[in-house]
Amino acid sequence: MTDKRDEAETDDIPAGMLALDQQLCFAVYSAAHALNRTYKPLLDPYGLTYPQYIVLMTLWEEDGRTVKGLGTTLGLDSGTLSPLLKRLEAAGYIHRARDRSDERQVLVTLTDKGHAMRREAVGIRLQIGKATGCSIETLQALTADLQALTGRLDSGTTRDDDT
Repeated sequence: MTDKRDEAETDDIPAGMLALDQQLCFAVYSAAHALNRTYKPLLDPYGLTYPQYIVLMTLWEEDGRTVKGLGTTLGLDSGTLSPLLKRLEAAGYIHRARDRSDERQVLVTLTDKGHAMRREAVGIRLQIGKATGCSIETLQALTADLQALTGRLDSGTTRDDDT
């Protein structure tokens, strides 16, 4: 049973304001799922999932990161990251070992197979770019806009207008 006060409070909401297809959150969510679906057949031949692939990308930038450092960079907690790293190690892409200078830290390094995968990644990146149908400039601008949005959301920065 609907309370008349509830109806009165919602009467002033503009039509379409809460429509799913008008929500930034759903557009980002849908785009992320579409990208993951596009990556899957490209990564399957290597036995990789998308989260495993982004771990490798992070290590290609800087090999020998700590598990904690990887988690921070990727925004993954240790409960998610540890099993993912275990599977990457079992597949022969990485090696994990205690840091000799600080036994509390676990270092993650690429194996020869992990380094070799970097060459394959170039082709994957080109195929993803082609699948988007966007120019390189458009993809770079979109990436920069999403990174800026993430930064604002993570910092709690808000705007005072109604956007």
